[in-house]
Amino acid sequence: MTGTNVDLTTRLAGLRLDNPIVTASGCFASGREMQRFVDVGRIGAVVVKSLTAAPREGLPTPRMVETPSGMLNAIGLQNPGVDAWLANDLPWLVERGATVVVSVAGDSVDDFAHVARRLRGVEGVAAIEVNLSCPNVEHRGLVFALDPQASAELVRAVARASDVPVIAKLTADASDVVAIARAVVDAGADGLTLINTVLGMAIDPVSGVAELANTYGGLSGPAIRPIAVRVVHQVHQALPDVPIIGCGGVRTVEDVVQFLRAGARAVAVGTGGFVDPFATETLREGLAAWMAEHGHTAVSDLVGTATVRDAG
Repeated sequence: MTGTNVDLTTRLAGLRLDNPIVTASGCFASGREMQRFVDVGRIGAVVVKSLTAAPREGLPTPRMVETPSGMLNAIGLQNPGVDAWLANDLPWLVERGATVVVSVAGDSVDDFAHVARRLRGVEGVAAIEVNLSCPNVEHRGLVFALDPQASAELVRAVARASDVPVIAKLTADASDVVAIARAVVDAGADGLTLINTVLGMAIDPVSGVAELANTYGGLSGPAIRPIAVRVVHQVHQALPDVPIIGCGGVRTVEDVVQFLRAGARAVAVGTGGFVDPFATETLREGLAAWMAEHGHTAVSDLVGTATVRDAG
């Protein structure tokens, strides 16, 4: 059996993807910068950088710091705003045949719902990903994804405003991520992205000054992959019928397979694309070859197949 005989298609929240390799929001922008390396139309889905109701310049610099096996970032949701994105970026993606998942963000439930309403009925928008790692300014700045009730309220508002599948992106910073997952699914989420970055900090040892202007930032890269795989497995065990995008530290085909076996139906590439701008194509082709080598005929054969060792 060769890689060409392998079925890479997968179903995710009502969507049929040609392959399970997707982009992680924030690391691929809207694809223009990466088009010289990869064909965006051949990526399973392009999850674009989070959009807000109004344009945002983001946080002050420095806002990226390299760490062992990863990086910290505190970009601050820099984006052109949903109206400018609809006018300038979506047509470009549609013209190239991309399956587009729009990440939405905001400071309040109304902000998120506004962006979702702007996307309603827009040709080329396949799904919405809700960035629940935003601080809720209406509730003491608490991050939505840390509270089941706040997360559910937000997802319910977006689902009501949307006419496409809604995928909730959660963080492992929550003390009980399974409880958050249950809450957002009950509120109308059609799928989950697991996980967003993990909150971290870096300090200059000589000066003692925090290396990020924002003090804290999101840790991504291979350092968080074991955490992400664990969360995918836990949530899949609790909610086996809910489609999951696995996200966090993907660099190799073996990383992709780990996420699939843990229960993900698609796998997102984020900072791995900074190291290898060809990563989405490399991983798609490499996954087909790996599956053929190991006697697997379809991606669906791998999903949720992880087993645990017997005690003792």
